[in-house]
Amino acid sequence: MKGYVINIEKETKANEYFRRVLYTAKNSQLVVMNIKPGEDIGEEVHHLDQFIRLEQGKGEAILDGVSHLIEDDYAIVIPAGTRHNIINTGEEDMKLYTVYSPPEHRDGVVHKTKADALANEEHFDGKTTE
Repeated sequence: MKGYVINIEKETKANEYFRRVLYTAKNSQLVVMNIKPGEDIGEEVHHLDQFIRLEQGKGEAILDGVSHLIEDDYAIVIPAGTRHNIINTGEEDMKLYTVYSPPEHRDGVVHKTKADALANEEHFDGKTTE
């Protein structure tokens, strides 16, 4: 099959893992994430563009030191080179999906918790879903 078709809202809300790569193409990658209350994705800078869509929860998006309040249905566009963090300031799990362009993670990777993600430093190795 070429491409990937899914009900992204349903898949995002059903995800219980910190990070789960759904699909990796040559120039982009679709990932769902679940951020627990009080957790964050961790401040980082990518050499790629990133799009984030928040499907559930409340929090804060910090882009190059500027804080933005976010909640359900918000989108965040993070250009390459932008220092950023997404923080769950709410009382429920924050559910989001993100598109990296180009891919950031190894295809099919699953990190059940943030601690798993930190312990398993990995990056895209050139292998796509198809």
